[in-house]
Amino acid sequence: MAEARHEEVPEGLDAEASPRVCVVGVGALGGVIAGGLLGAGFDVTLVDRGERADHLRKRGLSVLDPEGERRTFSGVRVMERLAKAGPHDVIFLAVKAYDLEAVAPELPTAFAPDAVLVTLQNGIPWWYFQNHGGLLEGRRLRTLDPEGVIERHIDRDRIIGCIPYPAAELLPDGTVRHVEGSKLPVGELDGSISPRVRRVAALLESAGFRSRILDDLRSETWLKAWGNLSFNPISALTGATMEGLCRFAPTRRLAADMMREAQEVAESLGAHFRVGIERRLEGGEAVGPHKTSMLQDLEAGHRLETDALIGSVVELAEITGKPTPAIRSVDALMRLVEHTRSREGCRPGIPGARRAEELSEVNGDSAPPGRNV
Repeated sequence: MAEARHEEVPEGLDAEASPRVCVVGVGALGGVIAGGLLGAGFDVTLVDRGERADHLRKRGLSVLDPEGERRTFSGVRVMERLAKAGPHDVIFLAVKAYDLEAVAPELPTAFAPDAVLVTLQNGIPWWYFQNHGGLLEGRRLRTLDPEGVIERHIDRDRIIGCIPYPAAELLPDGTVRHVEGSKLPVGELDGSISPRVRRVAALLESAGFRSRILDDLRSETWLKAWGNLSFNPISALTGATMEGLCRFAPTRRLAADMMREAQEVAESLGAHFRVGIERRLEGGEAVGPHKTSMLQDLEAGHRLETDALIGSVVELAEITGKPTPAIRSVDALMRLVEHTRSREGCRPGIPGARRAEELSEVNGDSAPPGRNV
């Protein structure tokens, strides 16, 4: 397959004639995108739930940019139910992959007649074989959409895929810290360069992001998934930052092995990689001492995206008949982490490490910092 073309983006949109925009899921990534759009003057509705929605109503959306400058947007329209948000022209879907089944049934209520849905999930997306055009056209990935709920409620023809590269985190005080990165390339599922994908790219460019238009969305998806399927679980299992796991030779080799296996799966499905494994590792290291989203979720006691980031690749390996021993081993370890956490009620931290600390406290043991207990 020839290397994907990256179309030029038209000039930015005028905020006064802007589309009605909705951001669903205002965590780290959703907060960065919403902040960019609000800062550019666009009309944006924020959709989130519970404590996060209350915080956004009372204190606004606060975003700390990579240079340390804070911007706070007060008086923003915040809704907890999509059904009450009204119709929108562009909906940015920034919830975690495991929340899609719950959100999908209400999404159609937020669609204006020609609305587009911009998906922003990490890992392999549920729509991978939709408008695919290959032998596996329309095949549902059961790891991601086991009962077909997402597929039934989200019209594939509304989807524009977006590959989220910005690194961000949601701080305890509710601030969104944008660590680095501004790339948000977009593409149609069928690879066409449509007027609407041009408009979405222009919208993102106007909000301060870099948004190329892709004619091979799935290859770019795999490039990002390389990092998701390796960096995220290794980070969660070890507590290491991006920089740390890439600089430690054994985990760097493990990440490379996982990437190599994934590349064989991806290429058997027609994808190609515009950069090599070593360059992808260098890119991960360059992010610095940043915690991956999976490590952040683990430490906060949140659910983990194991299915989207790793399980989906295992399923695709089974479909293609490709061996993935390293990926399967790490997947097994993450399943054990999830199993243990489910029995403990998703308490923060790595279960084994936390249990060791508890036993140490009970026994009255102590050790100097950095020493094993």
